[in-house]
Amino acid sequence: MQDNILIQISNKIKEIRKEKNITIQDLANKAQVSKGLISQIENNRTIPSLPVLMKIIDSLDLDLTDFFKDISSPKKAAQRIELKTQEEYQPFEKEYAKGFLYRRVFTRTLYGRPVDFVLLELKKGARRTRNVKTDSYEYNYMIKGKVEYQIEDQKYIFQEGESLFFDSRLPHKIANTGDTDAIMLVVYFFLPDNE
Repeated sequence: MQDNILIQISNKIKEIRKEKNITIQDLANKAQVSKGLISQIENNRTIPSLPVLMKIIDSLDLDLTDFFKDISSPKKAAQRIELKTQEEYQPFEKEYAKGFLYRRVFTRTLYGRPVDFVLLELKKGARRTRNVKTDSYEYNYMIKGKVEYQIEDQKYIFQEGESLFFDSRLPHKIANTGDTDAIMLVVYFFLPDNE
């Protein structure tokens, strides 16, 4: 299981919703929240408030004990040094986008806020067709390739060896404009609800 409780909660909401054949829209209607919010929660783009989380769990026809029974915090205190092999990187899906392969490297809570370290591989020609937003600041380091980031109405060409840091609450999308697959390290610094 994921080593971060918030990631486990997001994944469990998505998993249970799919098991019960409930659409995102149906869950949103029942929980009295927007479809976009459910999608952002399931795709680890935002952290639900406690009242919203309670509504979602209730809308999935679960009691709190059943929902949280398999969610656990790490058994041991966080190590100051930790080594992971590539085989331990966990593939996951954010919102569907053809040619986008996400692998979670580390997720940690630092100073009370989650930080998510992700490798993102974009296949040649992969592109997001619509803007997304994440309740975080985002740091990107281009390991290989060339992509175009559109943040609001501004376009940025981002190439191997370059870094990009931005407020990912701004609408943004990305396209692999290079001649090869691209690989990026992406670090999400999630924000408190009131920022």
